[in-house]
Amino acid sequence: MKDAVVVVTGGGRGIGRAICERFAAAGARVVAVARSQDELDETRRSIAEAGGQCAVERVDLTKPDEIKRLIAGVATRYERLDVLVNCAGVAPRGPIEELGPKLFETILAVNVKAVYHACREAWPVMQKQGGGVIVNISSVASVDPFPGFSAYGAAKAWVNTWTKALASEGQDHGIRVYAVAPGAVETRMLRSAFPDFPADQTSQPADIAEVVFAAADHDSKHENGETVFVNK
Repeated sequence: MKDAVVVVTGGGRGIGRAICERFAAAGARVVAVARSQDELDETRRSIAEAGGQCAVERVDLTKPDEIKRLIAGVATRYERLDVLVNCAGVAPRGPIEELGPKLFETILAVNVKAVYHACREAWPVMQKQGGGVIVNISSVASVDPFPGFSAYGAAKAWVNTWTKALASEGQDHGIRVYAVAPGAVETRMLRSAFPDFPADQTSQPADIAEVVFAAADHDSKHENGETVFVNK
């Protein structure tokens, strides 16, 4: 992974930051992407203190034009894109009567549409260079959603299917595509939805980052197109 160019959405905190740190520790040139500049600065500081390389890009992933500019900018600056990790996500919890159209559209915009746009923009870059890896962060909720996670679980189920289909399309171009589906992970997102979830039943962000790194590694034993479920 040394000198590989790795773009991580949702890289400002939680699982995304841990993924950035893991790739940087292996010598990759990481580009962390998020909406919060303060969180991005903390990710960059953490990686720099450990001796790694990290650039940051403040991007609103609900806006396709910003995603397009992000990927084009990375391709211009580094002349390649080796790994794309779609980690950004939102997971509001509530019954269907509280799932208004605006909230539903937000769930789709971040968990589905942003993944689509990022993959679509990265695809020709990876084709041109002869290959690459995409890792989409899914969730155990894609197959076993908690009550109140109907839209979130359905969005992540889409991610699993999207991953499998793209993996088939990418075979002739050297592009591998995986999904990693965590269960409960000790993050702000988890605690906002489940404040009383038992801490001894959660994974740590670094645990998920290790699985993502293994999938992206050239010696990966994961089958192309697989959704890797990670529960403690």
